[in-house]
Amino acid sequence: MFADYFKIETKRLADDCLAEIQVLEDWNVKKQVYRKQLHEMLGLDPMPERTPLKATVTGTVKHDEFEVRNLHFQSSPGLYVTGNLYVPKNLNKPAPTILYVCGHGRVRIDGIDYGNKTHYQHHGAWFARNGYVCLAIDTIQLGELSGIHHGTYRHGMWWWNSRGYTPAGVEAWNCIRALDYLESLDFVDKDRLGVTGRSGGGAYSWWIATLDERIKVAAPVAGITDLKNHVVDGVVEGHCDCMYHVNTYGWDFAQIAALVAPRPLLILNTDDDGIFPLDGVNRLFTKVRRIYELHGKKSSLGLVITPGGHGDSQELRVPAFNWFNKHLKGGSTLIDKPAIKLFKPQQLKVFNDAPKNERTTKIHESFPLIATDESEANGPEIISRLRRKTFGGWPGREGELNLQKVSETERDGVRLTAYDFDSQAGIRLRMHVTHKIGLAKGATVHMQVLNTNQAEDIAGQLEFGAGHLGVYVTLAPRGIGLTKLTQNEKHITQTRRRFMLLGQTLAGQQVWDVRRCIRALRTLERCAGAPLELWGTGDSASLITLATLFERDIHKIHLGDYPSTDKEQPDYLNISRFTTPLQLINLAKRKTEVVILGKEKNNP
Repeated sequence: MFADYFKIETKRLADDCLAEIQVLEDWNVKKQVYRKQLHEMLGLDPMPERTPLKATVTGTVKHDEFEVRNLHFQSSPGLYVTGNLYVPKNLNKPAPTILYVCGHGRVRIDGIDYGNKTHYQHHGAWFARNGYVCLAIDTIQLGELSGIHHGTYRHGMWWWNSRGYTPAGVEAWNCIRALDYLESLDFVDKDRLGVTGRSGGGAYSWWIATLDERIKVAAPVAGITDLKNHVVDGVVEGHCDCMYHVNTYGWDFAQIAALVAPRPLLILNTDDDGIFPLDGVNRLFTKVRRIYELHGKKSSLGLVITPGGHGDSQELRVPAFNWFNKHLKGGSTLIDKPAIKLFKPQQLKVFNDAPKNERTTKIHESFPLIATDESEANGPEIISRLRRKTFGGWPGREGELNLQKVSETERDGVRLTAYDFDSQAGIRLRMHVTHKIGLAKGATVHMQVLNTNQAEDIAGQLEFGAGHLGVYVTLAPRGIGLTKLTQNEKHITQTRRRFMLLGQTLAGQQVWDVRRCIRALRTLERCAGAPLELWGTGDSASLITLATLFERDIHKIHLGDYPSTDKEQPDYLNISRFTTPLQLINLAKRKTEVVILGKEKNNP
């Protein structure tokens, strides 16, 4: 079921990508809107304060043609960025300058991390030997100060989604501040700044080139493909969280790439890259080319495909070097020097000991800012934000329920009926309805939303029906019960990550399932107009609280083991940016009666 669902949703976003841009005026109107949305999806809206960088050079390495300055700066207080600045000798005027952003190349010797800047040192050296200043910076995952890129990928930190956090945002911010640092240097030509990097560095090249127009030329290498490759073809399983924005606005990746237009952009890839497949790169390039054509700048966009897999090859480097020579430096100098490593990692290390005030390794705990229980709780505004920024992946309009009775059982005067209904295209769910035979119409309906630890208990439902003067309904939302994901943790993790790439979360769509089940119930003659009470425990307590905010005429909700913090609640996109679990309960109380259950009573 989920495979079909992901195909449907991916196609919807792919079809929408840049479809509203038909003429250049459309682009000029929407470009800054898109850029602001991307800032938000990277956790950079509002932008962090541009505090003093406190740039410090800790050592210098000499070469016949250039020198390397080992340095650090703080993009925010305590958020240290370590890097190597390659400066050509005998500069007599400000030089074109490259920000080199590094991919996933760990350099660890005897338990000491030297940073991925040392893995990619040959790129910085080549640029310096050819008249460029080049700053190569570490990432937070594989730098000298080792933070985390693998929050959802490996560590179960699903609250990253709730906070709208992605390490891509921190990397983008570090790049922005790196440009600030470069602009402070009198030997840097501020009007000739370029960016490149491969793999993860290719992705970070995209972030900074799209966000900051100080970048005049970009050449990302093996850093992008389209949503179909990621979600449907499954290459998401080979990527960590730093490769992705929090897709609040449902973008395909061509929308990111198009924001570089009309500046010179060269997309580089190989023909057999397992995590950036060629077909997706070609589809993306075709969409981006249309935007360049609208600008009359078709020649400012290039695509280079070389043979091979996902690797750092000379065949990929040479076209990138040529691109910068042509569009940034000026001219078409023959490439006669290979990019080779010249230094030992120890020579390029910045820190002997980690600074005591460093936040780099724990930046995911404080970036971006989140709401607290004391934050202002404007009910209508919170509900509006929930609909736009948390549940934007819900269908734009409700489709037909296609409600169908699939079975009916009677025992000891109790009737249990199973109904299937469509929650949305590709998602068909089942609810069970139990009541005494002959029960008068209008009796209270008790709808229990099951969580992952609760199995559908047919015998228990029949027992309930025998002892209660009401209607008992159970719903297992998607991912639970008949649609349960496998027990394989990797499969569960990668399925949940696919939802985020679609601008959704599994839990967020489960809230939609609850709403659709309520609609289905109200079409049944026995339940129409009857008082409706919702029951939920743990995760499902959170689901029904949120569903209540969007539904009318909920008589009462019963909450057991309701999550008290954003780390405990299910992950809902961006929700922690503007509200808290406690505030959500208080909002629900404005609409209905809320009963907090003790541990001894978590169901009707």
